[in-house]
Amino acid sequence: MLAIDITTHPWLLPNPGSISGKAQPPRQPRRRRKTIANLQENSQTRQEPTAAAGNIRRQVLTSQGRIKLNAYPDREFYAFPRFVTHVDNGFISTLTNLYRERLRPGIKVLDLMSSWVSHLPKEVEYKRVVGHGLNAQELAKNSQLDYFFVKDLNEDQKLELESCSIDAVVCTVSVQYLQQPEKVFAEVFRVLRPGGVFIISFSNRMFYEKAVSAWREGSAYSRVQLVVQYFQCIEGFTQPEIIRKMPASSSTGEDNSPFSWILRLLGLFSGSDPFYAVLAHKNFKPVYTNETS
Repeated sequence: MLAIDITTHPWLLPNPGSISGKAQPPRQPRRRRKTIANLQENSQTRQEPTAAAGNIRRQVLTSQGRIKLNAYPDREFYAFPRFVTHVDNGFISTLTNLYRERLRPGIKVLDLMSSWVSHLPKEVEYKRVVGHGLNAQELAKNSQLDYFFVKDLNEDQKLELESCSIDAVVCTVSVQYLQQPEKVFAEVFRVLRPGGVFIISFSNRMFYEKAVSAWREGSAYSRVQLVVQYFQCIEGFTQPEIIRKMPASSSTGEDNSPFSWILRLLGLFSGSDPFYAVLAHKNFKPVYTNETS
């Protein structure tokens, strides 16, 4: 595993041009000043939409909606590695197929809030897969990661990645733990290249005591709408796309029996997992032609 190499780009200053020592016509300096002012004004006009993109339009969660039952730092909760999958095989198969359809070979991928597996299709070659999570042992075991970094996004939302350096960001069954989702989505927007995609997937499982109140107390419908609002609160994301796949044998409602509540509390759940995904692109949705080899 490699550490992140952060590089900076020098500012390129425009050449102001040479100034002649000869006497100039009276109107020439006025015309020169006007030209420079116009260039600066036009430059500000061109940069204004870019500066606005990625800004947080509004806060989605209230202070109450960000509360967790377990208020201890997340680093303590995830200190012990869990080499298990938190969703069933049906969910994983659906997710991998979604990645296969939406993520092109040869791109750079950020697996946000990852673990020891990324569920990316193994036959697809990506240029680079960067992992992020809270447990270094889990991330080190993930064979699909080229390198990773450990950070608690509930304490610090800054991603140590260059702006416009990533083609796709994925986040699997973890969005329910974000206490500052607006800032995290803004950071994802920053690191994505124009046209890049952000894919959020989740089911009805969770570590109940570590999920935020707005998620714990919500229904399947309200949780989907919550993620939609996370995208919509950031200036520049395209209209979110919603994907649902319900198990054939599942009922329309969730099981709220005491036994199921205990399973959710432990991060477990019985029965087949419903699949939900919400995705959006930065600035625009690119169109790719299907090519057969």
